[in-house]
Amino acid sequence: MKYDFGQLEQKVYTAVTADILDDLGLRAQVMEHHIRPIDPSFSVIGRAFTILATDVYEIPEHPYKKELEAVDALNEGDIVVATTNGSTSSGFWGELLSTAAMVKGSRGAIIDGFTRDSRKIIEMGFPTFTRGFHPHDSKGRTDVINYQVPIECGGVKVFPGDIIVADHDGIVVVPQTCAAQVFEGVLKKVDGENAMRKALQQGMGIVEAYKKYNIL
Repeated sequence: MKYDFGQLEQKVYTAVTADILDDLGLRAQVMEHHIRPIDPSFSVIGRAFTILATDVYEIPEHPYKKELEAVDALNEGDIVVATTNGSTSSGFWGELLSTAAMVKGSRGAIIDGFTRDSRKIIEMGFPTFTRGFHPHDSKGRTDVINYQVPIECGGVKVFPGDIIVADHDGIVVVPQTCAAQVFEGVLKKVDGENAMRKALQQGMGIVEAYKKYNIL
């Protein structure tokens, strides 16, 4: 199913998305809190393009080979979702990869690992979420072994094509198998929250408001 991610970003945010997933019995779709936006203003919604990387201990014959292939394979609306399997040896993601990804139409990057060139990425306005920062190059330290395969990122299983909702509160993974149902529920709840907020601002007590709207 095709989504207008830009339009969704106008109304959808992580907390209400997590609530609807809870209602569907999907109660473990939020990534670990350590993965944070490198700028507090960053938020993004898009389609997961998964990358699997791991530590290596020598410079490969063809450095960056699969990493560059992966970035070249990005399509409009994709979000890079990369796991480094806990690597702390390098900054896996950086300015040039962000530039190439933006040109391909990628909407952002979720890195379960470190990034570098962070100020440049912030200046570019490319929404990037990461565990931290490291100036070391990944060459001979962290290498991509596959892409567009199921991965675990931030403690959540992510499949290619799942929908990522990320903002200052965290990162939510919406399985593509139920995405239409989830976003229908999200948009309905957002409208209900807006109505309840207005009632509260007009003086309605929160107990009465909760009884009326059944939202919190």
